[in-house]
Amino acid sequence: MRKNFGNKPWTYPQPVFIVAAYDEGGTPNAMNAAWGGIDYDDRLNLCLSAGHKTTANILATKAFTVSMGTQDQLAACDYVGIASGNKVGDKMAKAGFHTRKAEFVNAPLIDELPMTLECELVSYDPESCHLVGTIVNVSADESILDEKGKIDPQKLRPICFDPVHNHYLAIGPKVGNAWKDGIKLK
Repeated sequence: MRKNFGNKPWTYPQPVFIVAAYDEGGTPNAMNAAWGGIDYDDRLNLCLSAGHKTTANILATKAFTVSMGTQDQLAACDYVGIASGNKVGDKMAKAGFHTRKAEFVNAPLIDELPMTLECELVSYDPESCHLVGTIVNVSADESILDEKGKIDPQKLRPICFDPVHNHYLAIGPKVGNAWKDGIKLK
């Protein structure tokens, strides 16, 4: 038997994205955004309301970064989601985040978050809060790379958002092989 919950924005996992952008004066700001995902091979979609300072910054500079929230930075990642950049001027410092300019776009890269997508704004609809960005580059700190030079999720330790209970969850160990384990059912 199933229980019906109606129309809810619930999927698993929901990544914890830390979205960062400069304002017109070059001051970095970041926010936590759990509603987003990949669209096409080179596009990222986010649901960001127009009232966020980070959204205004993205619209002004046409660039942003998206870093994966991690277990090591959980409190800081949550903080940038609950503190408004419109009200807290030193939000990044209070989070303990240090930034530098991303290599490929005019947006801040957060040193404490080891995996980042550098994006350029494609479109934004304030009515639906739908923001689309083109992924220009993905960068990763060498500390989270495996012996083949690829990103190791076990070293990255990304977190995801549980929208039902408002919890952060760890991503677990490998349980299978994509495009391989299902072959036995052909």
